[in-house]
Amino acid sequence: MTRPVRTAVFPVAGRGTRFLPATKAVPKEMLPIVDKPLIQFAVEEALEAGATRLIFITHSTKRAIEDHFDQDVELERALADAGKVEILAAVRDVLPKNASCAYIRQGEPLGLGHAVLCARPAVGDEPFFVHLPDDLILGEPGCLTEMARHYAQTGASSIAVENVPLEKPGSYGIVDVDADDRLRQIVEKPSPADAPSTLAVVGRYLLTPAIFDMLETTGRGAGGEIQLTDAIADLLSVEPVYASRFAGRRFDCGNKLGYVQATLEVARRDPEIRAALAQERLE
Repeated sequence: MTRPVRTAVFPVAGRGTRFLPATKAVPKEMLPIVDKPLIQFAVEEALEAGATRLIFITHSTKRAIEDHFDQDVELERALADAGKVEILAAVRDVLPKNASCAYIRQGEPLGLGHAVLCARPAVGDEPFFVHLPDDLILGEPGCLTEMARHYAQTGASSIAVENVPLEKPGSYGIVDVDADDRLRQIVEKPSPADAPSTLAVVGRYLLTPAIFDMLETTGRGAGGEIQLTDAIADLLSVEPVYASRFAGRRFDCGNKLGYVQATLEVARRDPEIRAALAQERLE
């Protein structure tokens, strides 16, 4: 029997320079998609998948993330006194009582692999999720829930993938898989000529603790950083890793176009906003 996945790691130490000046004082993970910050979408997806231990690999400029998931007694009292019951419930539901948060400073920005390795003392000897909040995936069930179900059947690591245009493999890690979606190869940001497929790794991972030993010996790769992709390539020689094809729609909120597209989609799914926009068109 496989152990349940109780821990989710959120690497959030990046500065978000593509969104300057908005991210000069506000973490990019706190940018709102309508009325909910990106990091809350990420946490809700992890909670739905069964995670109760939330580990944020963070930076000194990201204090707003800690504040967001902390209780604000004065705000709750003010909302209660004003009779704003629905808003009060939304504030209180940001983090359920059975969930706990831990914050670990990455220090030097040495890449995603290094960020995951920073979580080792908190994760321990258990399987865990890695969720990159820049990749917003809207779907039911959530992407991590689908991956947790696959893990319950196989007991193996998996990474979320989707097809990308032939000319774009250099922006992603690319995988080659067999008929059962078991990885044969994974390459970080290959040229189009060297890409083994068009299946790209996106921001969701379910990893066994064996990945930490791989990361301990992984040298600097693409961009001079410690790449999680390189450690996963080493893991293939030790245990199986699967590609997980998810049902939801992904938005790359690490760039402006993807962020705007995500905002429009979430707004469209809100009945009140959708009705108001329809009325506006009629007028």
